[in-house]
Formats: sequence, C-alpha cells, structure tokens
Amino acid sequence: MHFKQIEAFRAVMLTRSMTVAAAQLHTSQPNISRVIAQLQAETGLRLFKRVGLQLVPTPEAEALLREVDRAYVGLQTIKEAAATIKVMGAAGLRIAASPALAIGLMPQAIELFRQKHPHVPVSIYTSDSATACKWTAAGYCDMGLVSFVPDGAADVTSRVLHRQRAVCIVDVNHRLAKKRRVRAADLEGESFISMAQSDNTRQKIDQAFSPDKRRLELETPHAATICMMVARGLGVSIVNPLVYQALALPGIVALPFEPAIEFSSFSVHAQQRLEQELAGEFLAAVSRAFREV
Repeated sequence: MHFKQIEAFRAVMLTRSMTVAAAQLHTSQPNISRVIAQLQAETGLRLFKRVGLQLVPTPEAEALLREVDRAYVGLQTIKEAAATIKVMGAAGLRIAASPALAIGLMPQAIELFRQKHPHVPVSIYTSDSATACKWTAAGYCDMGLVSFVPDGAADVTSRVLHRQRAVCIVDVNHRLAKKRRVRAADLEGESFISMAQSDNTRQKIDQAFSPDKRRLELETPHAATICMMVARGLGVSIVNPLVYQALALPGIVALPFEPAIEFSSFSVHAQQRLEQELAGEFLAAVSRAFREV
C-alpha cells in the first residue's frame, strides 16, 4: 500500500465518482480505476460496488476511510508545516537580548527585518547577558544579543557586532550640563546611580574612578531606569548611549566621558545547533540597525 493508492481511495470516497476524483488528482479515470483495483487486491477488501450508474462504497470502505483520514490529516499537517517553516522559520524566531539591546536596538532591527518578512513571528526574551547566553546555548532561543559574553561560556560562539563609547548623563539643570566633556574627577561628590554590583558594565565603570569620591547611593540593573532617575534630578550616571538615544528623554544631557569606557555588543549562537536561515537574515537587520543608530 502506498500514498497514491490512499490518495486515490480518499478522493473516490469523497466524490463518489472515479471521473471526478481523477480530475481532482490531475490524472485519468482509467488510472484511478487501476489504482483502486490494486488497493483492493493488496488489502483483500471489496471497497466499491456499482448500483446502476452510482459507485457505492462498502461498509469495509467506510471503516477504512476513518483510518485513512487520521493518517491523511497528519500528512497534510506535515505538508503545511513544511511550507510554513520555509516562509516563517522553525516556529518563528526567538531572540534573547540584554536589556540595553532590547530597548536600544531591537525595535529598529525588527522594523528592518519586517520589511522583508512581515509575518514571521519574533519573540524577544530579555534578561541579563549571562542568562541570555544560557538560553541560547540550551536552544530555548535561536540566538542572543548581549552586552558581554561570560568567561567559560563554552557552549556558545560569539561575534562582536558593535562598539560604542559610554556617555555621562546629567539632568539639563545640572552644573555639568554645559560642559563639552566630563572627566572622572568632575563627578567627585556627585550622587551616582550605578548598575547592579553583578553587572559587567558596573565593573568597567567603577574602574574609571580611582580614587573613587562619588556618592554611591542608588543602583538598579537597568540602564533605562537610570535614565529616568537622572531625568528627575536624582543623580548622574554613565550609560550605554544606545539606551539614552532610544529613550530620547528631554530632561537629560549626554556628554562624552573620560577616561573612555567602551560598550560592546555581541551576537551569540549555540555551538551544536545549525543557524536558521531566518536568524541570519535577522542578524543582518541587527547590523544595519547598529549602523543607523
């Protein structure tokens, strides 16, 4: 028994006509008759009988159709799934992103990606960079966009996508707001809003201050929250300019900072998994978004 026999049998059962079934399957009526005869011979079942000019299925044929329908629906589902995967990827795209990149870059990247793939589902899962790498390594996400790759992350490969210097942000009424650039010594005595202690970015920033005479009174894991706090005059900070630019808060001034602190952005992929074609196209959109911002 093969698929053509099942396909012909189902078509005849639904149309009650070998001629109509042949037309639906783009073949001839004699060919359908031959295929049905082969099926009856192989199964040992009498499937149809003629009553006048009508083709009448036997009870055995009705019972067989119920089993055929279960299998046939499964085959149709597989066919449709294959077509969907071709157009939309394997269940769409699942991207892990650090908060700074989720806010500062993902909207632009998705907008660019949708110009070519307007209906592909894209899910963004946001967490710290270490967690985003773990999600990618485990296959929970198709790729990751992170601010750093932890030491020992052997299950992922990484690539630098972008580098950008940090900026010092102050509110528009701050004493430093009119300076052309801010140096570490200028922040002596200032209430400084820090990233969380565990954040790799926090460590980079803290290294710029020696001796450290800032007032470290506020901290939060999210650069977006820092920007909102600075806009309300709660302190000053140093952030990734991607976040500052994306939020475009009117109450903040961003100034070049010395010594230079570099923020890097990486793409990460699981070592043991082949990359989806659509993931590669999304990464191209990410690269273009970096150039535009």
